[in-house]
Amino acid sequence: MTSKPKRQHRYNQGRTLSAWREALNQIVFGSETAAGRRFDIALIVAILLSILVVMLDSVADFQQRYATAVFWAEWLFTGLFTLEYALRLICVRRPWLYARSFFGIVDLLSILPAYLGLLLPGSEYMLTLRILRLLRIFRVLKLSEYLEEADILVVALVNSLRKITVFLYAVLTLVVVFGTLMYVVEGPAAGFTSIPKAVYWAIVTITTVGYGDIAPKTPVGQMIASTIMIMGYGIIAVPTGIYSAELLNTRKNQNLDNRACRNCGAASHDFDAAHCKYCGHRLDE
Repeated sequence: MTSKPKRQHRYNQGRTLSAWREALNQIVFGSETAAGRRFDIALIVAILLSILVVMLDSVADFQQRYATAVFWAEWLFTGLFTLEYALRLICVRRPWLYARSFFGIVDLLSILPAYLGLLLPGSEYMLTLRILRLLRIFRVLKLSEYLEEADILVVALVNSLRKITVFLYAVLTLVVVFGTLMYVVEGPAAGFTSIPKAVYWAIVTITTVGYGDIAPKTPVGQMIASTIMIMGYGIIAVPTGIYSAELLNTRKNQNLDNRACRNCGAASHDFDAAHCKYCGHRLDE
């Protein structure tokens, strides 16, 4: 069975580049060659290690003990990702389109905080620098580019977006109705001091979180709360089912070839099919 060809992004479509840029493009953007696979593996390892450094740097004891090592490790990773970003701009067929793409912006955000830190050295900017350092965690988003199933997951999420939106609207309606009802039944004496406060309680209850900071006191309120709790168990499974169904449909469609039969015009054949499954005509004729 032949494998499905990898989809090319718009920023990597266009005229053929020079020989050395084409070879570099195959390594940086492709994973079909041994060099491309080694590049992807090395980049994934670097991303994971850099994220680990950022996380450990937030631990006060670790940061005080290994401040110098963390500093140089972060700059090492910043240099590596800067080089990678430059290589992608050099070898991609449409550099400006790549720079504006999702992964291009993520690449830039993963290295920008380190250089902005050099421009804001004053102590009064330390809070700003701490916020900028958090942007380095965007490096984890680069991993999705190397997941073979990432496109299927994204397409399934987009296809199920309308259904999930309708579901969330229904849940929002329920929590507003039940929250208002609990405000009327319980009132400020039980902690339901306003309708927004009661809606907050309804959201916490219907999602089965149950902080316990507010609780109904009257039998009627407890009956309403029990109803919301039981509904919550059923509601939690709905978005999972919607997304799972779309995921199966998307995977099924991804495994079909869009070649149209010259005899009957039908499409959606298997990739290894030699004949049309509707009329029997050879697909390559």
